[in-house]
Amino acid sequence: MIGTATGVLFGLIALGLPVAVVLVITALVLDHFYSFFPLLPAMGDVLWGAFGNFTMIAVPLFIMTGEILLRSGIAQEMFAGVDLWVRRIPGGLLHTNIASSALFAATSGSSVATAATISTVAIPQMEKGGYKAPLFLGSIAAGGTLGILIPPSINMIVYGVLSEVSISRLYLAGLIPGILLALLFSGMIFVVFLVMPSLGRGDRSEITWGERLHGLRGMLPPMLLFTLMVGSIYAGIATPTEAAALGVMAALAMAGFRGKLSMKLMGEVFDSTMRVTCMVMFIVAAAVLLNFVLVGIGLTGKLAGFVAGLDVEPLTVMLVLIAIYLLLGCFMETLSLMIATTPIVVPIIVQLGYDPLWFGVLFMILIEAALITPPIGVNLFVVQSVRRTGAFRDVTLGALPFLLMMIVMMGLLLAFPALATWLPDMMRN
Repeated sequence: MIGTATGVLFGLIALGLPVAVVLVITALVLDHFYSFFPLLPAMGDVLWGAFGNFTMIAVPLFIMTGEILLRSGIAQEMFAGVDLWVRRIPGGLLHTNIASSALFAATSGSSVATAATISTVAIPQMEKGGYKAPLFLGSIAAGGTLGILIPPSINMIVYGVLSEVSISRLYLAGLIPGILLALLFSGMIFVVFLVMPSLGRGDRSEITWGERLHGLRGMLPPMLLFTLMVGSIYAGIATPTEAAALGVMAALAMAGFRGKLSMKLMGEVFDSTMRVTCMVMFIVAAAVLLNFVLVGIGLTGKLAGFVAGLDVEPLTVMLVLIAIYLLLGCFMETLSLMIATTPIVVPIIVQLGYDPLWFGVLFMILIEAALITPPIGVNLFVVQSVRRTGAFRDVTLGALPFLLMMIVMMGLLLAFPALATWLPDMMRN
């Protein structure tokens, strides 16, 4: 049974079929050979039950918020404001890339949107500052991954729905690790530029405090949006879905205040939001069907029982799982990887005695790593597509030091689980 599932899944992926199609075909094959309860008659009820979940409405709303910020110019103003504060630190504009990515991620919830937005603004500045391409481009690709970990996060919503873990608690759990990972990125950049200042001279011009304070105007909108959306969730005023709707309304108000709101802008926002949402939901629907079949044939229970019967330490199993995910991330699209494996892995994690809330944060970092590992690292392609010229290997090589920082962050979570669990436990008490 396990061999059939694995063979069909990876065999179809190797043929280059769309991931959603692969998941549906795998579900139908397993259902035909092993299930006593046919999938096709139940398909409508299964999908209705999954998409009747009120929380899923937050996904297109978060996507729309990011699109409004990008197309109204608010993201560009944010980047310029951050740059005024960090450009004189060794590493200069690379710190701006990381900090701007963290701020934008805290409003859009999307890694791809974050990487695309910051790439559009930052890459034209690369040659002006005399920066060597690899590490500069790598900082954008890696900074974009923060959209998965720093709340609000679309991937956390999907994980929470599939694993039945509170999304509000997941957001709390991801906050400290997300900030810490951004600091690890910037710390690594700082050390590298101290050792090798030839990587980029940057803009060393003097900046007055008046200019810095004026630059705060560009940073204020995303900070206000983050406070509104995440703060309303933690204060118990709004659910994640309601908070996402508040974010859309606030982003529209900000765009209107700047005189950027127009029918043309809204047409572009709706078009892009629809495209991304359809892609995400198609994959989610396919994964829901596969999960229904896997539970029906008892595969998840058998895997959990097999792991429980192994005479090895839980930490050893966890390290093996991390290694498997790092390898799979090289060959599978990240959302598909998460959706296809969460229903299988979470019961195993629980069987080992780990908290699925804590694992959700570790899982998000593993998904982040998959975004910057070739040959399927989506953020690498996003950055390269904005750059248009130069070798793709520049982006892949530049992302490697940041991948190392992600592995360091995973080690910290394994050694100090409270990094993820302390804040949710404190808020609950």
